[in-house]
Amino acid sequence: MEKGIRSPWRRLAFVIAACGFAAAASAQDVKDVLRKTPDAAHGAELFRNCVACHGTDGFGAPDGTVPTIAGQHASVIAKQLIDYRQAKRWDIRMERIADKHLLQKAQDIADVAAHASSLTRGGPLSTGDGTWNAEGEKTYAQRCAGCHGAAAEGDAKKRIPRLAGQHFDYLRRQMYDAVDGRRPNLSASHVQLFKAFVMEDFEGVADYLSRLH
Repeated sequence: MEKGIRSPWRRLAFVIAACGFAAAASAQDVKDVLRKTPDAAHGAELFRNCVACHGTDGFGAPDGTVPTIAGQHASVIAKQLIDYRQAKRWDIRMERIADKHLLQKAQDIADVAAHASSLTRGGPLSTGDGTWNAEGEKTYAQRCAGCHGAAAEGDAKKRIPRLAGQHFDYLRRQMYDAVDGRRPNLSASHVQLFKAFVMEDFEGVADYLSRLH
């Protein structure tokens, strides 16, 4: 009887420990990538696998299905690639691209991330209709700027993404996905924040950020 009672707790402890190990492994993988000195020419070559969706300029798709990654911090791009590889972020296209068949080594991730980061972010980006833009600016300043920066510039060292100048529909969809549990690599604090949002917050924040440059 005692063994039967204790067994589920042992299994739970094992699962928790495994999750902790996976998180530590992921963090170590990112560190390994960021230690590499990027090879610009090799990064441009690898980026050919990305242009079908992201475009040669890294602009993405205005309809929000593909983000603009031009000018995004290389550390952020590297982390997202590793998260896709380790099933901590979900998208069948990106999971295939991030697979070790195309990006075999840490050096490969460092190279392609650096190339995407070096691209100039162009336009015109997709934006909202402006109805909730002013409210979005206030909401962002109160709830998001503390981490992402007053100008939504992010932080390369902390691997916090630049949000300024991102497609409106992509930003809005990522917030909705977080609430629905479809962005497992976002922190619990992000999820709780977005769960407190109302429609005007989602629309306004995404619109405000899409208009920043």
